[in-house]
Amino acid sequence: MEESKEFTGKTVEEALESALSELNVTVDQIEYEVLEKESNGFLGLFNNKPAKISVKLKTEVKESNKDLCEIAKVFLNEVLSAMDVNAQINVTMNEEGNEIGVDLTGDEMGILIGKRGATLDSLQYLVSLVVNKESDSYVKVKLDTENYRERRKETLENLAHNIAGKVKKTRRSVTLEPMNPYERRIIHSCLQQDSYVETHSEGEEPFRKVVITLKKGVYIPDNNRKNFRGGRKSFGSNNNKRKINSSREFHKKYGADTKDYSTDYKKDYADYLESKAAAKAAAEKLGESI
Repeated sequence: MEESKEFTGKTVEEALESALSELNVTVDQIEYEVLEKESNGFLGLFNNKPAKISVKLKTEVKESNKDLCEIAKVFLNEVLSAMDVNAQINVTMNEEGNEIGVDLTGDEMGILIGKRGATLDSLQYLVSLVVNKESDSYVKVKLDTENYRERRKETLENLAHNIAGKVKKTRRSVTLEPMNPYERRIIHSCLQQDSYVETHSEGEEPFRKVVITLKKGVYIPDNNRKNFRGGRKSFGSNNNKRKINSSREFHKKYGADTKDYSTDYKKDYADYLESKAAAKAAAEKLGESI
């Protein structure tokens, strides 16, 4: 990325947060300029203007003609070997987007995901450092396993809508659990167009949290409050929904390595394994009939 790119947010801080999340970098890897500061408008209600910043990645003279995909694969092989984890590593390069995609497959991939995807994020960051050390231009790295990124995104979007419903119903702000910049951005984006609630982030990394509040000056009639849904919706189809009664039950069925998973991901992962087993059984049955 040689040219600058513009990002917006309710504040300069949130615009910067959005840039770091999308570019998958840390603040020391970019240069940014504040184009417009946020404005609250008249009485904080009208003509509000978001903050706008221009972001450019820092460039360095680096060695070229290196196979970046191979570098990423070799590095991950060494790390996974040290972790005593067997996994197949599929690395692809999107030349147009200057992006490397890494997909890991194997048994018990949950250990590579970790609590709320923390281990997966750490591996992605390390691979990005190694790859960009050998690249003459910035390359974005996306590391995933078992489609965790997309499933986590769906879980967070569902959470955002349900908590927004709770805020509308109770008229009280709700603070979510600490999330990384990418996950906070999902919550912000999901509720950006909501007419009744707004979001902002509080705290310092890695404990920074999203707060969902009712917009100032918004009036919700009592007879309409009951129409807003609240609570958390389970992930998956109705046929796959089930209640996980205890951590012990879940660990016994899906393995001890799952003890650090969040509640959302436990439900998520259970649905995934059950659908995977069903697909395997169907394939075996089809093979027997041929």
